[in-house]
Amino acid sequence: MNIPIEYYLIVSTVMLVAGIYGFLTRKNILAMLISVELILNATDINFAVFNRYLYPNHLEGHFFTLFGIVIAAAETAVAIAIMINIYRNLRSIENKDIEKMKH
Repeated sequence: MNIPIEYYLIVSTVMLVAGIYGFLTRKNILAMLISVELILNATDINFAVFNRYLYPNHLEGHFFTLFGIVIAAAETAVAIAIMINIYRNLRSIENKDIEKMKH
């Protein structure tokens, strides 16, 4: 049974909108990181889906998806390391408290 492309695009769009909304409204840096991960996962879904429907015999979309997953993992590791250092200095990972580090 083939699932129509529209269903995948709806899921991807919902993930993208939830990620953008979460990034713009959250004050906690960890929640903002999770929102960025949602955005990246939405793009990975699009890579895989468009590859499957437009070029079913090629694997470029899947390779882009794997590359996106690797980039997201590296970005998460760096971001968590930065958050740990911020927490050690300020005892908080709120977005507003990071302004204190400039002074």
